[in-house]
This record gives sequence, structure tokens and C-alpha cells, in this order.
Amino acid sequence: MSTRKGVKGQKNVPIFYDEVKERHTVVLTPTTWTKLKSLADTKGVSISEIIEQLVRETQG
Repeated sequence: MSTRKGVKGQKNVPIFYDEVKERHTVVLTPTTWTKLKSLADTKGVSISEIIEQLVRETQG
């Protein structure tokens, strides 16, 4: 997945996907949040993007 470097975000304009992200709430344990944060930092993306990638890679 490419990064947003050099791409200025604009409201209601999708960058990576064919649709704009919406705000949702997810409740996680502190351990899971820490693991997601670490993975996001390693890949240089947001936790939101990590969740997006994980779900999009899942079949079904």
C-alpha cells in the first residue's frame, strides 16, 4: 500500500479507495490497541488504515 506522502488530503475526496471513510467507534482492549498502534507505526500509517487493510484482505 502506498503512503500519503506528497498527497494533500482533501475533505470528502478519497485517496486510497473508491469511497470516503466514515467515522465509526470500535471498543478494544488495551493490549489490542497497543499492538495495532505498534503495527501502524511500523508501516507508517494510521490505526484506521491498518484496520481497513486487515478487513479488505479478509475473504468473505
